[in-house]
Amino acid sequence: MKQESLFAGNQDGNQPLASRVRPKTLDQFVGQHQLVGKGKVLREIIESDQLPSIIFWGPPGVGKTTLAEIIAKKTQAKFVTFSAVTSGIKEIREIMKDAEANREMGGKTIVFVDEIHRFNKAQQDAFLPFVERGSITLIGATTENPSFEINSALLSRCKVFVLQPLETDDIVQLIHQTLKNPAAFPKETISIDDQAVKEVAEFANGDARVALNTLEMAVNNSPKQDGKVTVSTDNLHQLMNTKSFLYDKHGEEHYNIISALHKSMRNSDPDAAVYWLTRMLSGGEDPLYIARRMVRFASEDIGLADTNALNVAINVFQACQFLGMPECNVHLTECAIYLSLAPKSNAVYKATLGAETDVKHSINEPVPLQLRNAPTSLMSKLGYGKGYQYAHEAKDKLTNMQTMPDSLVGHTYYEPTEQGNEVRFKKRLEQIKAWEKAHRK
Repeated sequence: MKQESLFAGNQDGNQPLASRVRPKTLDQFVGQHQLVGKGKVLREIIESDQLPSIIFWGPPGVGKTTLAEIIAKKTQAKFVTFSAVTSGIKEIREIMKDAEANREMGGKTIVFVDEIHRFNKAQQDAFLPFVERGSITLIGATTENPSFEINSALLSRCKVFVLQPLETDDIVQLIHQTLKNPAAFPKETISIDDQAVKEVAEFANGDARVALNTLEMAVNNSPKQDGKVTVSTDNLHQLMNTKSFLYDKHGEEHYNIISALHKSMRNSDPDAAVYWLTRMLSGGEDPLYIARRMVRFASEDIGLADTNALNVAINVFQACQFLGMPECNVHLTECAIYLSLAPKSNAVYKATLGAETDVKHSINEPVPLQLRNAPTSLMSKLGYGKGYQYAHEAKDKLTNMQTMPDSLVGHTYYEPTEQGNEVRFKKRLEQIKAWEKAHRK
């Protein structure tokens, strides 16, 4: 079965700029010096045509597909391309059958799967036996974390190469390289100054495709005279009035940035907290999701050190429900600043973990009789409630009644710090323990 190549030329001649100038060799490739620089491992295995099964993982526009095309031109193996968006198990099995026949004849087959994370488990499993037998060398490209999106059995048989967002200098180099490429704008001479090039590179936010698309739109919308196109910063600013954000509400960046927000607040850095919060909101995150995380933070990282923190977080959550975006952004910012500046204590959180550990790993003893209610005469005869001491009737509002199960007597979960208001709770707890020691049975 013939698979449509991702790299096939556009027959109508209307290819986008990024396709017209796509690098054909590693020397033309821009960025990812840690992988394809002189002497680096990926460059060496490509040049030696000794490729293992690999996964290219990185954000859009950093060279995953371009590297696959360079491999396709370099290798002596049969090269087949898949798109996870359009291919199913039937197509996979047909290609695997051809690859197995090719292996039996002494040939090699490399299969490139774009957006491999879009394949479900059954589709990914269809590759596994052929990768194991060496019938194919698999190259997968993904923008999602392979640890979560690719079957562990398949992933364990692949080498993962992490591609980073391009540096601004890399994109500046790419734009200059593009302007010199005769395939870029074959009938036009482009005039653009260095400042404009830098602005395009910064706007691209590490994405080469965004940079080239912006450049192409700028050229197409700039004045032309006698075959010369002059790209002005004014024209660029009109095209770049809205920046694209590297944020996926359902992908890894979602978890990375909420982690950054949480840890910035924990580290008492309000500026960083406001920055990461704004990144999330600008990327379209649900404000209620952020508000819920702030409610959690108020107890997990502040607790009784500032008893008002939870009130603030709950109030902001309700404000977000009432107002929605964009109005509630200022409430979330206020909460992020408050939580950042509040005294920190994880004593409540540690108490939760300690109790959970005992619940999971100790025997579940019955509730002591003195702590049970006795609503019926039978339960009373069985001793329910016998020995119960009503604290309100005691002089000090304290009793020496045992309230822990026998096997856990003496276990301590809550250990208050001296941060903020928690010093008052610590003092009170010390008074209670001193009274219990003096009145121990």
